[in-house]
Amino acid sequence: MKVDQKGHTVTIKDTQGDVNSFLEKVTQQIKTFEKHNIIIDLSSDTALTENDLKLFLPLSKQQKKAKKSFVIVASDLDFNAISDKLLVVPSLLEAHDIIEMEEIERDLGF
Repeated sequence: MKVDQKGHTVTIKDTQGDVNSFLEKVTQQIKTFEKHNIIIDLSSDTALTENDLKLFLPLSKQQKKAKKSFVIVASDLDFNAISDKLLVVPSLLEAHDIIEMEEIERDLGF
């Protein structure tokens, strides 16, 4: 697991390719990042499925309650098959763009 913090956003990258152990580590350390927007970078995991992404739903809900963004970066997926409750994008650039848009929406009171 690699953690990179820039401003109000933390990017957490899976370096082992095992979604379940990665999720467990992130869940254990989520309190450390609760005041930040979180990007989960799973782009290097080629065996990722939509069901694997659903495992991150509780973390996503927790971040939304704290009025922070939670975005997952994943490639080679059918983005239409993914739950609307999760924000999943194909690149880190798009993840940062979405967080910026959500920050503006929160500042404006939406």
